[in-house]
Amino acid sequence: MKNYRVYLYTFLAMLPILLLRDYTPANELRYLSIADEALRNGTFLTFYNHGQIYADKPPLYFWIIMLGKWIFGAHHMWFLSLFSLLPAFIICRTMDRWIAEEIKEEYRPTGGWLLLTCGLFMGMAIFLRMDMLMCMFITLSLATFYKMVQGQGNPHRNSVLFPLYIFLALFSKGPIGLLIPLTVSITFLGLTGRIRSIGRYWGWKTGVILIGCAALWFGGVYYEGGQTYLHNLLFHQTIDRAVNSFHHEAPFYYYFISIWYSLIPWSLFLIGIICYAICKRRLHSEIQKFFLTTIGVSFLLLSLISSKIEVYLLPVFPFIVYLALTVLPLFKWNHWLALSLAIPASIFALALPGWIIVQTATDLIPYQENTLFYAAAGLLSSSGLYALYELYRRKQIKRTIHTLAYGLLSAIFIGGWNLPEMNKTLGYGHLCEKGQQIAQKYQLKNYYVWKIYRSENMDVYLQQEVQAVSPEEINSLEDGILLLPTKRLNELPQQLLNKERYQTGTYTIIVIR
Repeated sequence: MKNYRVYLYTFLAMLPILLLRDYTPANELRYLSIADEALRNGTFLTFYNHGQIYADKPPLYFWIIMLGKWIFGAHHMWFLSLFSLLPAFIICRTMDRWIAEEIKEEYRPTGGWLLLTCGLFMGMAIFLRMDMLMCMFITLSLATFYKMVQGQGNPHRNSVLFPLYIFLALFSKGPIGLLIPLTVSITFLGLTGRIRSIGRYWGWKTGVILIGCAALWFGGVYYEGGQTYLHNLLFHQTIDRAVNSFHHEAPFYYYFISIWYSLIPWSLFLIGIICYAICKRRLHSEIQKFFLTTIGVSFLLLSLISSKIEVYLLPVFPFIVYLALTVLPLFKWNHWLALSLAIPASIFALALPGWIIVQTATDLIPYQENTLFYAAAGLLSSSGLYALYELYRRKQIKRTIHTLAYGLLSAIFIGGWNLPEMNKTLGYGHLCEKGQQIAQKYQLKNYYVWKIYRSENMDVYLQQEVQAVSPEEINSLEDGILLLPTKRLNELPQQLLNKERYQTGTYTIIVIR
């Protein structure tokens, strides 16, 4: 039952965020707008963003968004967030059961605390993206493959689930969902002298399921969107991104740098243990070799692909954490291992005094005087100090990890209740709500925007199109309201500055009559 405490405590810590957070303009609001457009058009396999082809992502996640809108009549953050948070729990549970016979029971909850508080992984368990879904299906496919290699479970069932999980990973995010299980499984078979058995895993049944599902998908795409859309999906969004990316292009060594801050606060601890175990030849079991193969092959594969952002490395995180966990019982307390945890613990301990100094010295951070943030910083500092006590006085590595994880999640819980105020800056919901109230007051129908990032997706809130105004159009606007960042006011002509205006968060609303 100790393992379930990890999930329960994490869920409670994230609850304010699930209930109160606004959608981010960068991607989340765009996904909602795309799903709304698909519902209006009656399409389910082809997607458009304000009339422009959007073949960047497969349909599965958009189906979830459309389902939520169909059931509830509106988009709800709590519902959509579950499809990031629950997959994270499933990944954690899958990895926990996978290594159950590898380590003692007392160490197993530590893996959950490490993974669910691992910087980027924790972030993707909150934000509305399809990456966590893909990561879940990749993890399930590799776990099923390993069962097949070891002769565990029902052979017929596993031979169906293996390709099905792979297709669902592909159907969640794209080709990486196929390439990682393919390259990892073949490499592992080759390294362990089993390459002649490749037909057991990549035989006719796997081929029929993968090709059959893909044929249904691509056939439906051709029926709905025609040859142009299908070509964009199969070539522009795959080969072009892989070879010479038009989006997120980065050098080969990109992940060798990003991995350090993506694994915060456990970077030094996890990478240090794994590197030491490799150098000292401590990785002997079949599971450890498989996890290491997964990490190495995935890392190399993703580095070779031209398009790179930190989140693409997400499928590697569970294997980094749990490979380190399988080695951890071999280590006794030592100074370098303690130092890898003492550094983040010390940073935690400085949270409250650091926050006080920042609040006193500058006003650049929004809402820095909020009492909840002081409480959250106080919790972080307390957990950091107690973790240092556990680490150096009691020499308890596991308890130090648990203490830091508790402190981080508790701080998130406390700070999360301030989201309604923060939403005025983070998203467009409050701005659009205020704009609608003003438009109804003066019976105005037109919404104009001036230099707001991805403002076209405000239609999710306003239930109508907004018009992004060009410099040539700014002097000839018809009756309506103009939304813009307050810092852009000095770019407007004087006749607009003389009109009635309202301030909301970091934005200004101007009434044009």
